[in-house]
Amino acid sequence: MTTAELLTVPNTVDEARTGFRSWLDDNRESLAEFRETGGELTEVFERLGRLQRMLYDAGWIRLGWLESAGGLGGRPILRAIISEELAAAGYPPPFSFATQEVLGPAVAEFASTELAATVLPRLLRGEETWCQGFSEPGAGSDLASLRLKAVRAEGGWRVSGEKIWTSWAQLADRCLLLARTGSLDSGHRGISAFLLDMDTPGITVSQLRSMNGDDEFCSLFFDNVFIPDERVLGKVDCGWAVAMHVLAGERGAAAWQRQIWLRSRLDALATDPSANVDDAVLGESLELLAALRLLSRRTVRRLSAGEPVGSTTSLDKLAMSTAEKYLFDIALAGKTEDIVFGGPAGESPDIEVDGAIWRNDYLYSRASSIYGGAAEIQRNIIAERLLGLPR
Repeated sequence: MTTAELLTVPNTVDEARTGFRSWLDDNRESLAEFRETGGELTEVFERLGRLQRMLYDAGWIRLGWLESAGGLGGRPILRAIISEELAAAGYPPPFSFATQEVLGPAVAEFASTELAATVLPRLLRGEETWCQGFSEPGAGSDLASLRLKAVRAEGGWRVSGEKIWTSWAQLADRCLLLARTGSLDSGHRGISAFLLDMDTPGITVSQLRSMNGDDEFCSLFFDNVFIPDERVLGKVDCGWAVAMHVLAGERGAAAWQRQIWLRSRLDALATDPSANVDDAVLGESLELLAALRLLSRRTVRRLSAGEPVGSTTSLDKLAMSTAEKYLFDIALAGKTEDIVFGGPAGESPDIEVDGAIWRNDYLYSRASSIYGGAAEIQRNIIAERLLGLPR
């Protein structure tokens, strides 16, 4: 009998939480290696892939997914509980966690039954990684102005153009790609979504090193790349609905995971004897994270219930970037010597490593008000669509 067969799908959130905590405790020794966070990029991906497969074999990462997608059924909110408890126990999320929750639901909703049944189980098992081909050099937060062109060809489409800021594209097996199938002035009505294999001829991946030293981002260049008709997600020229589904996941489940991790960093800062941070400032950071948690929980619950979330996810995104930047601003102010200078001269390697981690987190937080939709765009959406203010 496999480990997955031992798992009964929980009926409630409390059952999932209690059962997963017990499993983590029973498998503490086997999971110990996954507490490591460093290493060369391919090593990190390989390690997190093993964690993904372990969680898949045990059944936990399959909760909330339909059996046709390789899941075990149950409410989608159970997936949020698993990611929360994993982070609370001190383990990093498997890389595919974010991809699953951001891109997986859109593929499950809009792909053909045959395509979804083929690719989603591989994603859940950690056998594949996916990337998101949305942003372009001239179309970041304004997706309606994207220019990557898809032209009709026999049996499919030919795609030419460029994408940028595509995370981990150099390691991805597939890309959820937005392309313009209408005229250049067709706005969001002329966009289609595709699930593209990254080994298709004509794709060039160029890595972009970020200021924290990571090789996370890439530019993608498409030279007459062929995509078959069966890889269109939803209907032609109706890719905007797919994009909004993706963004709902990004600002729902992904924001939920992010706030859990941010709380762990706040706890580390609050208990660090070397940090010179006032209690009132720590309290304000806690308030911002508490507000983010409540907003994110509301979105996760609505998504789990199949209810529309609409423009309210802009509140989640704005709250997330505000809380993240504030937390690492106060960390920089309280741990300047460690973060900026790598610790006082002659201090232990542990202090230098800790300082490097905080420095990395601080630098990455600078992008939080840009990626996934710039803060200025989110404020406009909130003003116009939620508050009813004029454009």
